[in-house]
Amino acid sequence: MRPRPDLWRFDAIGTAWTIDTTSAVSASERADVTDLLARLDLTWSRFRDDGGIALLRSGETVDLGPGAEELLDLYDRLHAVTDGAVNPLVGAGLEVLGYDAAYTLRPHGAPVPAPDWAGVRRDGTTLQVPTGAVLDVGAAGKGWLVDQVAASLLAAGHAPTVEAGGDIAHHGDAPIRVALEHPGDPELAVGVVELEPGLALCGSAVNRRAWGDGLHHVLDARTGAPTRAVAATWVVAATAAVADGCATALFFTDPARLTGFDVQAAWIDATGLHTTPDFPGEVFS
Repeated sequence: MRPRPDLWRFDAIGTAWTIDTTSAVSASERADVTDLLARLDLTWSRFRDDGGIALLRSGETVDLGPGAEELLDLYDRLHAVTDGAVNPLVGAGLEVLGYDAAYTLRPHGAPVPAPDWAGVRRDGTTLQVPTGAVLDVGAAGKGWLVDQVAASLLAAGHAPTVEAGGDIAHHGDAPIRVALEHPGDPELAVGVVELEPGLALCGSAVNRRAWGDGLHHVLDARTGAPTRAVAATWVVAATAAVADGCATALFFTDPARLTGFDVQAAWIDATGLHTTPDFPGEVFS
């Protein structure tokens, strides 16, 4: 079978990407996407010592560039609805537990609460955080990157479906069916979503980036410790950024508090698999 010219797969920012379009993405359009992701990685990756996050860590005021205001505003809202559990200054806490630039995956200290997000200095896209604080936008950033790539391709005349590490922005012309991966077995599904054009689906699970005994990437910023109450979440929203951020928020807050985001959700906790009443699909009990 010949490979589809309209299906583009590549690796970037530490995850696998798939872009599905009705016509092949040209070489120049691919270069534009590659350049976009490289620029965003330089600005936002906490694993680099030559970019925006490193400058913020040193106490400098940094202009994070186009789209930053949208992402930071989203974090303001997520911080509020989770009573501070979602906080993009959680980076130092992740590093202490071993999720650092060297991927040591070995804790070298007790959990560290994040600095107060409400105390940062921000003006539009410009940000200053306390010296030593580490910005980590993993709670919503991958979805936001998916939105940026989708916007680039939409501007070039495509109707793309963009997927990165399970975060999907669907701009095709017909609904697609997406399986919800079992958090304990990637070969199994716990449900299926009917994702309509113009919507996004993002999921999060504590097993996706886990190491050691009870250590994973979903930290409660108030304590610096990994959360344990919820195993996996999925959210459908108008943008991948909102879907990604709310999927993280669901680890810490009741879904009723997310009504202002206009999302539909599913989640697994100790009592089983649950959905909001309007969840667009079916789950397997």
